[in-house]
Amino acid sequence: MKSIYLFLLSFLLLSTISYAQKDKKEDDKKPALEAGLKFRSIGPAFMSGRVSDFAVNPKNHSEYYVSFASGHIWKTVNNGTTFKPVFDKQTSYSIGCLKIDPNNPNVVWTGTGENNHQRSVSYGDG
Repeated sequence: MKSIYLFLLSFLLLSTISYAQKDKKEDDKKPALEAGLKFRSIGPAFMSGRVSDFAVNPKNHSEYYVSFASGHIWKTVNNGTTFKPVFDKQTSYSIGCLKIDPNNPNVVWTGTGENNHQRSVSYGDG
């Protein structure tokens, strides 16, 4: 389970760092279509889209849940190829943490409300 967390964290950090360190000369070597594409923010706010927690099924590592501080819990059963929302009908949208019951992987516990203290903190309701 730790290896999945480490892989995801490494992937996110390395992809961000490698993009940030590219210079203009590298962009010139790209094919014409790719050279015209640039990263841009498409979220509703500067702080949107923060992953707040992961919970991996200890009996099936290709099944896991991802929660976001700005809203909802998403589940994948195919190692992240596709995700489905599983918390849409609840009264609280902001998620602070997730935990899969070690005795029953069909039970997922969540703490609502954001645990990152800043201007974009959203309250939870249980």
